[in-house]
Amino acid sequence: TINVTMSDAMRFSPDSVEVKAGETVRFFVKNEGKITHEFVIGTDSEIKEHAEMMKQMPGMTHNDGSMITLKPGQKGAVTWTFSKSGNFNFGCTVPGHLEAGMVGKLSVTP
Repeated sequence: TINVTMSDAMRFSPDSVEVKAGETVRFFVKNEGKITHEFVIGTDSEIKEHAEMMKQMPGMTHNDGSMITLKPGQKGAVTWTFSKSGNFNFGCTVPGHLEAGMVGKLSVTP
């Protein structure tokens, strides 16, 4: 389990995570802010693509395998099995948040 907090400073803590390929990780995420935030896992291009989609549908919320939307004070979990090594990200795709720097690095080692 990896604990992650999200804040209205448009930051995640921690902002970088390293796991091993093949591991199943539970991200326990808490929104410590006063506005809604998201935790989305993916490649840089996948997260940017999702952020663009969110601009078209800003009220959309998520709660599936690779992402979760949390209102102020809410907690939730994302469980993910990292099947391959590489560099990935986690980010907040609420309009304007990714652009403000709300993204973290996820390194999956062999």
